[in-house]
Amino acid sequence: MFSMSKVYPAENKHNGLMMSKEKVVEVEEDVVRRRPCMLTVWKRSSMSFQGTDGFTVFDHHGRLVFRVDNYSRNKAAGLVLMDGAGNGLLCLKPQMLSMQYQWNAYREEEEEEDDHGKRSRVFSMMRRSLVFFHNGKDEAEVYMGGNKQAQSNRPDFTIEGSFRTRNCKIKNANGEVVAKISRKRVNSTILLSDDVFNLVVQPGFPTHLVMAFVIVLDRICSKPFAPVLCS
Repeated sequence: MFSMSKVYPAENKHNGLMMSKEKVVEVEEDVVRRRPCMLTVWKRSSMSFQGTDGFTVFDHHGRLVFRVDNYSRNKAAGLVLMDGAGNGLLCLKPQMLSMQYQWNAYREEEEEEDDHGKRSRVFSMMRRSLVFFHNGKDEAEVYMGGNKQAQSNRPDFTIEGSFRTRNCKIKNANGEVVAKISRKRVNSTILLSDDVFNLVVQPGFPTHLVMAFVIVLDRICSKPFAPVLCS
């Protein structure tokens, strides 16, 4: 188990700070306009009750920017990505009976107002194939809006590498890297466990959307799919 001093050994003065929804928007705008956003992802719920799991995400100042608090032991249960203050951003739900282990994202504040009583999808993410040996590198693919009409459609984003070992990249349809996941080091000799890792998001892409991708990756790369999906 890690303490905050191990995750942020040089920036303890920021511990306990969290960002409001307005501040998250400012950070998003800063990322889009100017420079990469350096995040530390801790695979642990901000609510330290026994039986919970989730994610706690800090910016480079050690401020809490995103969180996921999950009280269910069911790995297929839906999840809500929140900002640091606990405001819902995206609702992530598994697609029932999906042959490719698909998850869908919806805006948390959006009501079910369409003619069919459904919310519009922000994106759909699924594992690359049923037999994941075809190219040995693509973890998953993402379709924005969830409008995948056929298997041959080109995904909007692909995840390449190994999420289980925290060594993968998120690329857009043009092959450009928009985010990278890697192991986190305290210094040149101390490497933290894979429960704490780096997430670097390039300018021009919203951090909350990348974090939603990470949350779904954690679900689709967990057992019983690990031997096939996350070599």
